[in-house]
Amino acid sequence: MRLVVAALLAVPVVFSQTRPLVGVAGFMHESNSFFASKTTLDDYRLEEPGTSTEVFERWAKASTEISGYVEGAKTAGFDLYPSVIANATPKGPLTTECFNTIMDRIVKSLSRAPRKLDGLLLALHGAMVVDGYPHGDAEIVARLRKHFGPGFPIVVTHDFHANVSPEIVRDSTVLITYKQNPHLDTKDRGMQAARILARTLRGEIKPVQAIVKPPMIYNIIFQNTYSEPYRPIREASERLEKENPKVLAASVPGGYQYGDVPHVGPSAIVVTDGDINLARQEAQRLADMLWATRDRIKLNLPDAAEAVRRAKAAAKFPVALFDTGDNIGGGSAGDSTFLLDELLKQKAEAWVVVLADPAAADAAIKAGIGGGFDMAVGGKTDDKHGKPVRVRGRVKSLHDGSYIETAVRHGGGRYWDMGETAVVQVEGSTRDLPNYVVLTKRRSSPNSLHQLISLGIYPERMRILTAKGTIAPRAAYEPVAAEIVPVDTPGPTTVNPARFKYTRVRAKLWGLE
Repeated sequence: MRLVVAALLAVPVVFSQTRPLVGVAGFMHESNSFFASKTTLDDYRLEEPGTSTEVFERWAKASTEISGYVEGAKTAGFDLYPSVIANATPKGPLTTECFNTIMDRIVKSLSRAPRKLDGLLLALHGAMVVDGYPHGDAEIVARLRKHFGPGFPIVVTHDFHANVSPEIVRDSTVLITYKQNPHLDTKDRGMQAARILARTLRGEIKPVQAIVKPPMIYNIIFQNTYSEPYRPIREASERLEKENPKVLAASVPGGYQYGDVPHVGPSAIVVTDGDINLARQEAQRLADMLWATRDRIKLNLPDAAEAVRRAKAAAKFPVALFDTGDNIGGGSAGDSTFLLDELLKQKAEAWVVVLADPAAADAAIKAGIGGGFDMAVGGKTDDKHGKPVRVRGRVKSLHDGSYIETAVRHGGGRYWDMGETAVVQVEGSTRDLPNYVVLTKRRSSPNSLHQLISLGIYPERMRILTAKGTIAPRAAYEPVAAEIVPVDTPGPTTVNPARFKYTRVRAKLWGLE
């Protein structure tokens, strides 16, 4: 477990006695029910800043929903009390011990506020699964609701991939999800949450909310909100907020198909100022729009062999192959070898594959720059990620694996860390057409091209790029790739739900066949 505590000498926040005081907490995880490795306390980055101003300065530099909370509070005129912020890379369900430990810290931290809190801004993912609690996010809000009481304002922000339940809508005052996927509006949603909370505290509005869930799985491959068929639905939610002053927020999250939970799937959540009938009516309309796209969300993707053949034969480069079955941002291990195996078999040129393989990274580090490398890499997590593939070559470079993304990319993150990282130039490469295997100590979602650029690999010079994701990498890769090809690879995040055995979902969900 990595616990970050603000330095004792940090400049303290000076809280006004006249402005409202709002707590900020975050407990986020996207839990893959089909990934056997559980998420424990050691997987979490826990930050408990207390009352240091340093945390606000750091949060403001990113583009997350918490960045939006900070900016929104300045505009709306209330103070923030920063509590525990807990984040972990997507993986399997949380252990009960992990969940209860972090929840206890959040409650205790909020209880240490310098005076009584007037409200709470709560950053949750919406797809958390815990041993014993299929909907972890709903359990978080239920515990905080019990702690603070029925009239206390709790405004929740969720990821676009949230599996929202009626229980969390009941227990929260307001629930807002990201509208965009890739997630480029995270800061905007945080600011929206802060504005609504401020108006609630001033007594200007009385939020009520309704949820409608169409009986379907909305496959992740079709959840790009910048293209058909999802774009018109996103645009309808945006128009609803702009054109009807009684509508405070309208969300249409696509859901997270790797959660084997009762409320898996898309949702329509509408928040209005005191008009529950309007909220229900508009939520139903948006849900009907989701349901009406069924004929346009059927899978037809190439497998790894066909995708590599297509990339080799392309007229323009680079071609980006998205390894959907090993989607790190969806809870996979990052060491799948299906594409690597095909690139080697088909003797492709000028390609790059990133693998999370600590043992192989250690071997490359031991060999040193220029040293020979001959080892089976990847495929070490389980039998879902392919078999280890032998790679021969030399160690081109070694890195600490940290980098910065200054542009707004998926999720709004700024600081990234892959752990110690080695770049192996594969046997048969030439100076003009190099083939690279990047070996990292930690899993890191490919949301930024600086994952490669920081290693001296320039994407525009490559012919074939691979990225372990489905939609998230698009914001980074679309500006440079001549073509993006999602690949129907096996794995814990395969886009084909027929490969999974669901046991907890609602009966007769369209899209599971």
